[in-house]
Amino acid sequence: MSQQQPWEKRVGRQRQWIWRGWPIRYTFLPSETTEEAQTKPPLILIHGFGAAVEHWRHNIPILRQQYRVYALDLLGFGQSRKAATNYTIYLWAEQVYDFWQTFVGQPVILVGNSIGSLVCLTAAFNYPEMVAGLVMLSLPDVSLRQETIPKGLRPIVNTIESFFSPPWLLKGLFNIIRRPAVIRPWVGIAYYDKSVITDELVNMIIIPPQDEGAARTFCLLFEGLRQPNYAPPVQAILPQLTIPMLLIWGRQDRMIPVALASTFSKLNSQITLKELDQAGHCPHDECPDHFNEILLDWLETINS
Repeated sequence: MSQQQPWEKRVGRQRQWIWRGWPIRYTFLPSETTEEAQTKPPLILIHGFGAAVEHWRHNIPILRQQYRVYALDLLGFGQSRKAATNYTIYLWAEQVYDFWQTFVGQPVILVGNSIGSLVCLTAAFNYPEMVAGLVMLSLPDVSLRQETIPKGLRPIVNTIESFFSPPWLLKGLFNIIRRPAVIRPWVGIAYYDKSVITDELVNMIIIPPQDEGAARTFCLLFEGLRQPNYAPPVQAILPQLTIPMLLIWGRQDRMIPVALASTFSKLNSQITLKELDQAGHCPHDECPDHFNEILLDWLETINS
């Protein structure tokens, strides 16, 4: 499938699923090798913060050559409803599980980037019957958030967070950061190779924040992140999993320290660690050819 096609063609026909009364966007592409694919677990792809289904546009066409591929927008992101609710990693894990029950019903490989990888990890821990394998890109641990901030900067960061916590200030901040002129340099923090920050990528990120209720959702997402029950501690649950896991990290990740990669990989012998040079926070989008090859090779080892 040509990478010159619009992203809408590359990710497959987009569909709508009503979850708890909220519209959720998802996409599904059957494998091009249908007979062989029936013996392999399907893939469910979960995007990171601020991203959506289309962030997998360079991966789905390649992965679906051998696997059935699903991808969905988490509640509050992409073209899913910008709902007024309490956003937590547990809520999104429930969304993924209910999606799996509704559309798949057999063990899958969960693939997530950034916050999506934390959602996948939580779903794998809470619903082990759903998962045959787990792929995590740039896995965050919210419980270590303070530790990843230099000690001298922690009081400053905490002060800034407290200052911007009132909803009216957050909405004002949101109206600024959703502008194209602001989004492009913000995306530049996540990517090491600035040449991949195309108009297509920027436009994909710009559109969802214009939706009705997007400013309110931004405030709720920020409030949820500050709650103690927002997410499980990665280092507590990662050692308890008994499934094959692939951990991928860009060595130039400026959003989540790459040093965590080796720390996490030592917690479970089932983890295969791959660090990618000249890659930032979104290696599946920044260096898709390398990522796709690593993922497919790893899938072969667990399917053989």
